[in-house]
Amino acid sequence: MKLLVRSASFLFHPIWMPFAGTLIYFLITPRFFPIEVVKAKLLAIAIITIFIPIVYVYMLKTLGKVTDHHLRDIRERKWPLLLYAGLDFVVLKYVLNTFDYPALYYFFAGIMASAIFGLFFLLAKVKVSLHMMGLAGLLGFMILLSVHFNLNLVYSVSFLIAITGLTASSRLLYAAHSYNELSIGFILGLLPQVIAALVWL
Repeated sequence: MKLLVRSASFLFHPIWMPFAGTLIYFLITPRFFPIEVVKAKLLAIAIITIFIPIVYVYMLKTLGKVTDHHLRDIRERKWPLLLYAGLDFVVLKYVLNTFDYPALYYFFAGIMASAIFGLFFLLAKVKVSLHMMGLAGLLGFMILLSVHFNLNLVYSVSFLIAITGLTASSRLLYAAHSYNELSIGFILGLLPQVIAALVWL
C-alpha cells in the first residue's frame, strides 16, 4: 500500500496532466480529426509541456538552483511555474486555435491561468499543491467534456476522483503539503477550468 501511495506522486505528477487532457480530448471527442493532425498535436504538446520543463528543471538542478525535481522549497518553484505559464502560452499561440479545438484551447488557457495564480501565491509566500492543481484541472475538464458532448464518463471521472484522493493522501503522508495547501491547489486547478468553460460550453 505504501508503494502505491508513494508511486502516486510520480505517476500523477502535474507535468503529465496537460498531455493527458489532450489525449483524452482526442480519444473521446465525437469529432473527426485526421490521425496525422492528432499525432502532430500530441507530439508538439508532449515536447512543449513535458520534455522542455524536464530539461529546464534538471538544468536548474545542475546549476544548484533546485535540490530535486520535487521542488519542495517554495523558492524553487517560482521559475519553473513562470516557464510553464509561458509554455502554455506557446501552445495557445502556435499549436491550438479556438476554431478547430475550442475545448482543448480553453483547457490550456485554464492551465495557464492556474500557473499564474499559483505564481501569485508563491510570491505571497504561500505554497500550493501543484499535484492537486493539475489533477483538479484535468478532472474539471473531463467532467465538462462529458456535459458538453453528452458522454457517459462516470467510470472515468470516478477513477480520476479516486486518483486525486490517492495523490492527496500521498502528499500528506510524506509531509509534502498541508490540508490547506492541497485545498488551495485543488481550487486553483478547478476554478479556471470552470470559468474557461463558460466560453466554450
